[in-house]
Amino acid sequence: MTVLVVAEHRNGTLRDVTFEMITAGRDLADQLDSDLTVAVISGDVDRLAEQVNCEGVDAVTTVDFGDTFNHGVYTQVVEQLYEELDPKVVVLPNSVNGLDYAPAVANRLNLSLATDTIELTAADDSLRVVREMYGSKVETTVDIDRPAVVTVRPTEWPPASGEGSADISSFTADIDESALGSKSTGFEEVVAGGVDISDAEFIVAVGRGIEDEENLPLIEELVDVTGATLAASRPIVDNEWLPKNRQIGQSGKVVTPDVYIAVGISGAVQHVAGMKGSDTIVAINSDPNAPIFDIADYGIVADLFEVVPELIEAFDGESPL
Repeated sequence: MTVLVVAEHRNGTLRDVTFEMITAGRDLADQLDSDLTVAVISGDVDRLAEQVNCEGVDAVTTVDFGDTFNHGVYTQVVEQLYEELDPKVVVLPNSVNGLDYAPAVANRLNLSLATDTIELTAADDSLRVVREMYGSKVETTVDIDRPAVVTVRPTEWPPASGEGSADISSFTADIDESALGSKSTGFEEVVAGGVDISDAEFIVAVGRGIEDEENLPLIEELVDVTGATLAASRPIVDNEWLPKNRQIGQSGKVVTPDVYIAVGISGAVQHVAGMKGSDTIVAINSDPNAPIFDIADYGIVADLFEVVPELIEAFDGESPL
């Protein structure tokens, strides 16, 4: 008996959610008194297999077919791995790729499906999943039949770490190429303005507390003197004061910088979902009851128009990192 996790990688690099899925999968495996198997599909599978072989992983299975993600390949491979391994739960990422093939896998195997899960608990012959609804304002708990396919939300589980001692083996999948329907020729990251905030180590994010677009240069000056990357909450992007690629949150990017300074951001659940994995969170807001202070490591209850100029003067080109 096993729990199957399917690793996600892009441009030859494992995505953080892979190691978070391993943690979630290990938790489930312990509850079910089973093993944890991680599958690596496509790409440089031997190198990636070594990287996912961390503490808590019992077996790693590689499928060497193609270089990049392809819906048909992943669907067929996971279906065949399921028939080979008979897992009780298949854990996939709640990402663009994961949501692409998870429903197809569940449909072809006639399995239960739960997406965007934030908590998983094994209960008898069922699986108890916690999901959020209505813009994360409500948590719902649902019992679904096992075996099941679930996608897990990034940043909800801590990433697995440490060196593992799992057996690494290869699996030869019988891919019906005539049924693929598409051909993957590579992956090209399209980033407006040449900025990918998801890779930033230091972020200064601005929210509706800035009041007017004319006040944005003040925040940009703070960004310049600290060497940070500028980001924003959704209202700023909706007002077209900053482009979409700067947005953080459920409908934007998920970031995990070393330092995150939230300037004039109230901390709505949709925004917090995209940045709560930051190592150190500093919040500046005049409202002492702003939800952002619930997750902040450091909070400054004051007028941002008074605090930001002082920060600019204090840093004066010296990054806090």
